[in-house]
Amino acid sequence: MQNRSFIAALAAAATLLAGCSMPKAGSDNATYYYSNKGASAVAPVRPVPMAPASQVGPQGVARIVYFDFDHYVVKPEYRGVVEAHANFLKARRGAKVTLEGHTDERGGREYNLALGQRRAEAVRNALTVLGVSDSQIDPVSWGVEKPASLDRTEQGYQLNRRVEFTYR
Repeated sequence: MQNRSFIAALAAAATLLAGCSMPKAGSDNATYYYSNKGASAVAPVRPVPMAPASQVGPQGVARIVYFDFDHYVVKPEYRGVVEAHANFLKARRGAKVTLEGHTDERGGREYNLALGQRRAEAVRNALTVLGVSDSQIDPVSWGVEKPASLDRTEQGYQLNRRVEFTYR
């Protein structure tokens, strides 16, 4: 009987030790965050979600603008997306859009809310420069509250650093 207890305890200890030695997925610690603060994305992830035909807004145009880590400047590759939305809004002065700013989970809550707002404001500024009335645009920040990806990898983080166009 003691032999079985000893073997069971030994098996439990081996399982515990094996679990401790497994590498963690992703790099979500503060050291990683601060050592990569100024780094650009490892590999570009640019899914382009298209608007369903039944929704309000420009048809066949992406509704998301992605941002680099800790940045809020609209990148040149999204100029066409912003221009298409600007043309849609200028042609329909009664249309309104909410620009929802999002961030990845790294950083504090207040910081991420402010960064999401700066991203939404950057897209708003780009739209107003193209002639869209400021009264048609409502920039808001969700910070980390509505992630597009729960993956704690650079690719997952890239999907969360975004502004989404939501028409109402």
